[in-house]
Amino acid sequence: MTTTPSTHLTGTADAYDSIATVYADLPRDDLRAPSLDHAWIAAFAAQVRAGGGGAVAEFGCGPGPVTALLRDLGLDAFGVDLSPAMIDLAREAYPDIRFEVGSMDAVDLPDGALSGLVSWYSVIHTPPRELPPYFEEFHRVLAPGGHLLLAFFESEGDPLTPFDHKVTTAYRWPIGELAGLAREAGFTELGRMLREPGEGERFRRGHLLMRKEGTTSP
Repeated sequence: MTTTPSTHLTGTADAYDSIATVYADLPRDDLRAPSLDHAWIAAFAAQVRAGGGGAVAEFGCGPGPVTALLRDLGLDAFGVDLSPAMIDLAREAYPDIRFEVGSMDAVDLPDGALSGLVSWYSVIHTPPRELPPYFEEFHRVLAPGGHLLLAFFESEGDPLTPFDHKVTTAYRWPIGELAGLAREAGFTELGRMLREPGEGERFRRGHLLMRKEGTTSP
């Protein structure tokens, strides 16, 4: 499935291209160390493995550390990102993992191609009115019974809130509102987690684990 990128997608790709090397070197959570974030990713991986495994994609993979962690947790993982410069960095850092340039609202994958999909802080730059088609695309590329893991900045009970992200404008979502969009696209919520900001973080973090209902044909 291919479409013409919207203005915000072009602007986001250009913004990340322009600071890719600096962004990759910024301090970030050590997801391999014991933490709530690591536990949530590990829980997602366990759900995918329990369902029989299969291909798993990280949409908005950036320089690749989460995709690499998914691989190390036993998943057949690959990464997709809108920014060619980010994909170059990911391929350099993890040459044994597949990384592709692509937009997560129109991915070059057939229906039901994935057993799992991770969007780790990758929908945060999408204008709210443009987000529903992303969930529709997530639903399309997941097989019945496939799992979706979302991580995002939570608005702590306030309405949907834009903020000055280091790269370009981003949005903080009420966790219930984002879960509602996923349900409207056909997902069932399995669990959610909120964690308070850690050292050097500004905002509460939200996490949702969802499943596309149904079973694959024998």
